[in-house]
Amino acid sequence: MQLLDTLKDKKILTAIGMMSGTSMDGIDIALLKSDGESFVERGPSLEIPYSDHTKANIEQALIDAKEITYREQRIGIMEVLEKELTDLHANAIEQFLTKFNLNRADVDLIGFHGQTVLHRPNGKRPDDALTVQLGNGETLAKQTGINVVYDMRANDMKHGGQGAPLVPIYHKALVRSLPDELKAKAPIAFVNIGGISNITFIGRASDNEEGELVAFDTGPGNALIDQWVQANSNQLIDKDGELAGKGRVITMITKQYLAESYFQQTLPKSLDRLDFQPLQDKVEKDFISLEDGARTLCYVTAAAIVKSVDLLPEPPKLWIICGGGRKHPSIMEDLKTLTSYQRGEVISAEQAVLDGDSMEAEAWAYLAIRSAKNLPLTFPMTTGCEKAVSGGVMVGPKL
Repeated sequence: MQLLDTLKDKKILTAIGMMSGTSMDGIDIALLKSDGESFVERGPSLEIPYSDHTKANIEQALIDAKEITYREQRIGIMEVLEKELTDLHANAIEQFLTKFNLNRADVDLIGFHGQTVLHRPNGKRPDDALTVQLGNGETLAKQTGINVVYDMRANDMKHGGQGAPLVPIYHKALVRSLPDELKAKAPIAFVNIGGISNITFIGRASDNEEGELVAFDTGPGNALIDQWVQANSNQLIDKDGELAGKGRVITMITKQYLAESYFQQTLPKSLDRLDFQPLQDKVEKDFISLEDGARTLCYVTAAAIVKSVDLLPEPPKLWIICGGGRKHPSIMEDLKTLTSYQRGEVISAEQAVLDGDSMEAEAWAYLAIRSAKNLPLTFPMTTGCEKAVSGGVMVGPKL
């Protein structure tokens, strides 16, 4: 991709990252200045929740998307939802610029993720694999008047990769900014717990080499818990972990989930939000209580994360937890207990002087900058691509 003429002479670029992830709860926005490599300056961030109407449309799109056979295909609610999501992201940019008194002309790029409605990486050939994020990058550029980089997963899949996770190269950049006492605890793992969970392992660095980078999706995150709560109560989430806090772990169910074939797969591997059967479809009605179901699924999330150590070069000494799952007391309690057997330490992103809510949006800004500079976004040990590759499509309001 050719760098836009207006950016050719700029070493440091300013980007706004926009992430709407597998938790499907809203749009995270963050400002970042970077050279796409070692220099990272984090700016303000904002979360704009989706309305219940938009969430319902996304849920329907997940079902509709199962039937598509090529990336550009839009069936059922998908076409209407794509326009809705693009407009919501454009409005979110306006709110962000206004709230933080930012000058539009000072923003070089928007890193636009879109809303994933299908992620099916395991085709027999790269041409069979599909990943679909709803949102029109060209329209967003016209509506905001800012250059947009979007569709950053597709090129990885064309080169044999899983198309996920993409954030690891940003995690590696963040390690350089950690306090010295935390850097000394390498190897370090970043874990993002959204709708699904993923891990980035960053090995010990030597004088001559940077630490090894390994990444993959570990298993369910908050999605199974949210689905269970929604199916059995009038709540959307287990707010503050109150339900799970009153429940107990049902071992029979945790064993069923952890015996699923995904956990026997070797690397590379990644997940779609719907790859795990909801608990309400596994058990008879009233077989377990609402509270026990929530508590059990928290344990499944934590145990799947720690089970990922089997695929890592060595157990991490420091686990930095990001995403909404870090706010769930039962998930964090289980992570601390399970990693203690390996002498690991679990902390939240905030304890590492980072922002666990905005990190993925920051990453999408960082990836947009790397894309604009034609730097690699993915690597054989993060997605399984055949070689390190860049990716993304850049469009401008006047292109």
